[in-house]
Amino acid sequence: MAKRNTIVGLDVGSTKVAAIVGQVMEDGHINIIGLGQTPSLGIRKGMVVDIEATAKAIRSAVEKAEQMSGIEIESAFVSIGGPHIACSRNRAVVAVSREDQEISSEDTQRVLQAAKLIPLSPDRRVIHVLPCHYTVDGYGGIVDPVGMYGNRLEVESQIITGASNAVQNLLKSVYKGGVEVQELVASSLATAEAVLMPAERELGVVLVDIGGGTSDIAIFHEGSLWFATVLPVGGSYLTSDLAVGLRTPLSEAERLKQEHGTVLVSETSDADFVEVPSIGMQERRQVSLKMVASILEPRAQEICGLIKQELQRSGYGELVPGGIVLTGGVSQTRGLADLLARDLNLPVRLGRPVDVGGLADMVNLPSLATACGLVVYGAQRSSQLHLTNEKHSSLGRMWDKISSWFRELISV
Repeated sequence: MAKRNTIVGLDVGSTKVAAIVGQVMEDGHINIIGLGQTPSLGIRKGMVVDIEATAKAIRSAVEKAEQMSGIEIESAFVSIGGPHIACSRNRAVVAVSREDQEISSEDTQRVLQAAKLIPLSPDRRVIHVLPCHYTVDGYGGIVDPVGMYGNRLEVESQIITGASNAVQNLLKSVYKGGVEVQELVASSLATAEAVLMPAERELGVVLVDIGGGTSDIAIFHEGSLWFATVLPVGGSYLTSDLAVGLRTPLSEAERLKQEHGTVLVSETSDADFVEVPSIGMQERRQVSLKMVASILEPRAQEICGLIKQELQRSGYGELVPGGIVLTGGVSQTRGLADLLARDLNLPVRLGRPVDVGGLADMVNLPSLATACGLVVYGAQRSSQLHLTNEKHSSLGRMWDKISSWFRELISV
């Protein structure tokens, strides 16, 4: 990035590429100053299938964000998703390195590096190592052990991995689009930064992000990620079923779904009609909204059923009294939140980006939650790095003073 205190989030999704530029203010608040979106033609079910097409879409989105923000974009925090993303738990332990047994940030880094050493096939690579909690000399549930005293430091962590080829294809696409990758961030992790409240993370909540080609599911409990997976289904299933059932082009089916569709037949009437064009024919015909809903509801129920299966498979389905936060472009389909709440017997709220200023009215959409979350995530990472550098600089100055004082004593 060419300007200090600016963070760029680049969400490379199945239906769109979105680039958002955020400026971090002195008080830590984030103002959105640039937004660029373009249809994604090189991504299918969250994975790159055409590098050149993906790179072209990235260039287009970035150029639009540059024009709006007035900032030249050189690098970005980039989302990664798709069914190849997997999550597993691992424990690791290290001995505290200092003689006085005070745990340092270097100790936490060593134990996280140890947690990263899990058996992986050659076609997999680690994307994130996320600490759930630490244990010091047998005392668990510790969020931040730095500054505490002990001999033995353990960590319970979540390891997020991805397919090596999918990762490389995405990296190459972003590079060809003229952008350097500061960090790859799992989509569900980024989205959570934008839409989840701290109290929800602590109490236990399910994040469901339904996009065009995939559905991301993540469970947060006690402030940490406990489970994450990606389903290879999304809004395109609804659209394709509608196109086939009504014998209309996909573009018209998508428009019909967004403008008139609902996934609850009970909310429609045979007396309400909408005009729909037929494939290969000029004339338009009348179709009842009840018929549209009767096509959409079974597919939406199938997606809800798959989400329910994943919650049961995770083993953490009982740890979510906070309910479900539903986000993503498809989340705004009428009736979907009510259907999900009914089928899973959990409260559901719609998740939109929060705690951002500037062009907040332009990005306050579930479809832009991941891109906004990347900016928030990037700001937090930059702040952590800044604090670490400050700490090392402060320690260095302190050591210089001690050394100077010691030399003076010797010279006397």
